[in-house]
Amino acid sequence: MFDKLEMVEKRYDELTNLISDPQIIANQDEWRKLMKEHAEIEEIVLKYREYKKAKNAMLDAEELLKDPEMKELAEQEYYENKEKLPKIEEELKILLIPKDPDDDKNIICEIRGGAGGEEAALFAGTLYRMYTMYAEKKHWKLEVLNENETGLGGYKEISFMITGKGVYSRLKFESGVHRVQRVPDTESSGRIHTSTATVAVLPVVEDVEIEINPADIKMEVYRASRSRGTAH
Repeated sequence: MFDKLEMVEKRYDELTNLISDPQIIANQDEWRKLMKEHAEIEEIVLKYREYKKAKNAMLDAEELLKDPEMKELAEQEYYENKEKLPKIEEELKILLIPKDPDDDKNIICEIRGGAGGEEAALFAGTLYRMYTMYAEKKHWKLEVLNENETGLGGYKEISFMITGKGVYSRLKFESGVHRVQRVPDTESSGRIHTSTATVAVLPVVEDVEIEINPADIKMEVYRASRSRGTAH
């Protein structure tokens, strides 16, 4: 794993120099391509550098443990960094997993109330508010595309677009049927209701330009035969 991380870090440094090169900047297509690659590996490199910093700090503290006057301070530094390393290493393993090509795409999300009548619509509304708050926390932009609101503030259905960095990677596993068991506001006798709502998360497909050669177009014209009426 660490050999691969060294290679990724080396490539990151190369890209950092390339995207600052005036000749590369002048070629906007090439510059955007390199910027995209740079951004894709940046998180891995920063996490790897965090790992190396903690590792070196631990080793330095280990040396200082030999000095009786520095032992107490060095001991604290040593164990603090030793505890960090396994967690950072696990995070690096996850970051090195090959990405879904759609991970960086924006999404369209649709929420529909399922079984449970008005309570299901209220649950759909709760899910929508949850995703709204999460989008705000991640500094994503949310735009409502369509909504069918009920009288009590729920939704029979609502669809919206979320745009931002890594949106699909964070929300793609939300797709499916969600279920809640609770005593709803609409229930006077205190009975627990089970309600469901469905969530569909789809990556936004990029526009694709298609060129059609006029020579490949075949036109056929048909004329309907005139019906003959019967005179009375």
